[in-house]
Amino acid sequence: MAATSEKITFIWEGTDTKGNRSKGEISARNDAMVKAELRRQGIRPIKVKKKPKDLFGSFGQKPIEPKDIAIFSRQLATMMAAGIPMVQSFDIIGKGHDKPAMQNMLLSIKAEIEGGSTLHEGLSKFPHHFDDLFCNLVEAGEHAGILEELLGKIAEYKEKTEILKAKIKKALTYPISVLVIAVVVTAILLIFVVPQFESLFTGFGADLPVFTQMVVRLSRFMQEWWWAIFGAIGIVIFVLKQLKKRSRKFNHAIDRIVLKVPVIGEIMNKAAIARYARTLSTMSAAGVPLVEALESVAGATGNIVYSVAVMQIREQVATGVQLQQAMKNVGLFPHMVVQMVAIGEESGAVESMLAKVADFYEEEVDNAVDSLASLIEPMIMAILGVLVGGLIIAMYLPIFKLGTVF
Repeated sequence: MAATSEKITFIWEGTDTKGNRSKGEISARNDAMVKAELRRQGIRPIKVKKKPKDLFGSFGQKPIEPKDIAIFSRQLATMMAAGIPMVQSFDIIGKGHDKPAMQNMLLSIKAEIEGGSTLHEGLSKFPHHFDDLFCNLVEAGEHAGILEELLGKIAEYKEKTEILKAKIKKALTYPISVLVIAVVVTAILLIFVVPQFESLFTGFGADLPVFTQMVVRLSRFMQEWWWAIFGAIGIVIFVLKQLKKRSRKFNHAIDRIVLKVPVIGEIMNKAAIARYARTLSTMSAAGVPLVEALESVAGATGNIVYSVAVMQIREQVATGVQLQQAMKNVGLFPHMVVQMVAIGEESGAVESMLAKVADFYEEEVDNAVDSLASLIEPMIMAILGVLVGGLIIAMYLPIFKLGTVF
C-alpha cells in the first residue's frame, strides 16, 4: 500500500505476549506503520484493515466537540485523584458516554493503554481531538510523576479555553446571523413581493416616485439574476474557505485585519493574550522547559499574528534573552503584561503571574463581549429598519399619488 500524506484510521486485531486477543483502532499513514507500532507494543498483528466509512457518513451521529474533551479531562482528573486506576477510569467514562464516537475513541485509548502504551501515546493516536499541547502536558506529568495533579490543571485549562471560545463565538455569531436573515428577507421581498405591487401600480397608470422606481429596477434585476448573485456568493465563500485552509499568507492577512477592526479587534487581541498567558502558565506548572513550551503556546493563541510573534519570542529566549524582554521586543503585548512577566521572573513566580494575566484578560473579554452586544443591538435595528422599512416605504409611496389618477 502506498504511503499517503494524511493519516488513515485502521482497525486491528492481534494477540499479546500472553496469547490474549485484543483489538482497537490506530491512525497511521499505511498498514505497515500500524503493524510496526503494534509489534513495538508487544502485540502480534493478525488482521489490519482500513476502517470502513459509514454508508451515510456521520449523518445522525453527534460529532466529538472540544467541550467533550474538556469534560473528559475533568472526569479523568477526578477519577485518578480518587485513586481509580487509569484503565478502569477510561472504561467507566467511555461506556457511560452518550456519544458513540466519543465512546469508541475512549475505549480505543483504553485498549492502547492495556497494550502497554503510556497515556500520552494513547492520546496521540487521535491528534484531531488531542493536540500536541495536550499530549505534551500529559507526557510531562508522566515523566515528573505528577500525572493526577497535572490532569487537574489540564482540565482547568481546557474548561477556561472553551469558555473563552464560547464568549468570542457569542460576540461574532449574533450580529452575523441577524444580518444574514435581514439579507434573505430583503431578497424574498424583492423577488416575490415587490413584483405584485409593481403590477398593481401599472394598472393604475400613475407615475411612480423615483425611490419606488429604484426599488422596482432592483427587484427586476434580482428576478432575472438571482441565481447568479447567490451563485457568486457561494463561489466567494468556497474560495475564501479554500484560501483559509491552504494559504498561510491569506490567514495572516485576515488575522491582521481582524485585529484592527474596531471593537472586534479589541476582543480578539485580548482573547489571544489570554490564551497565550493561560497556556504558558499551564505548561510552566507542568515543568515543561520554556523554549519547548513556547513552541506549543504559538499554536494555541488562535491568531497567526500572535503565533508568529510567539515563535519570535521563542527564538530570542533560546539565545538567552529574558522572556519579558523578548515579549517587549515583538511589540505586540501591552506594557502591563510585560511588567507582570518581569515581576514573575524576578520573584520566580512566572506561572502565577501568567495565571493572573490570563484571569484578567478573560474577564476583559467577557466585559467586551457584553459591551459589544449592547452596542450592536441598536445598530442591527437600524440596519433592519433601513432595509425592510425602506422597501415598505417605497411600496406605499405610490398610494399617495393615486389621487392624481382619479
